[in-house]
Amino acid sequence: MIQKRILVAQRLRKPPATGWSWLDRRFLREHGDYLSREAVLLYLFFVAVADRHGLSFYSDRTLCSRLQLSVQALEQARQELLERDLIAYQLPLVQVLSLPTSAVNRRPEPGQGLIRLGELFSQIGVAAAAEPRRTSP
Repeated sequence: MIQKRILVAQRLRKPPATGWSWLDRRFLREHGDYLSREAVLLYLFFVAVADRHGLSFYSDRTLCSRLQLSVQALEQARQELLERDLIAYQLPLVQVLSLPTSAVNRRPEPGQGLIRLGELFSQIGVAAAAEPRRTSP
């Protein structure tokens, strides 16, 4: 296990004096793999520029210029974020929403956490039932 240590104590991260640009780790874990590169870029931009209520009002023209996206790429990225319920959009405002409740309860990989004894016996029983029966000679 890697021991963590602060690398630059004078540069510890603090909440910003203005705005609100913290990013919930769950965004990458639960949504990052399902979004295009452009949608991730757009989301990170919105998080960085939003106020404490998650609101921003950059025009499409400014977003395309700042993020170096075509209009079509911007519209597609915004649609992806809307479909995953990560933002709300009503011209001229965008609101970064709190992350939706996780619908998937991920099980830890083998050896990565506790398992209930009953679950263990069920798994053993299922595995045993799937194996062909051996007969004694």
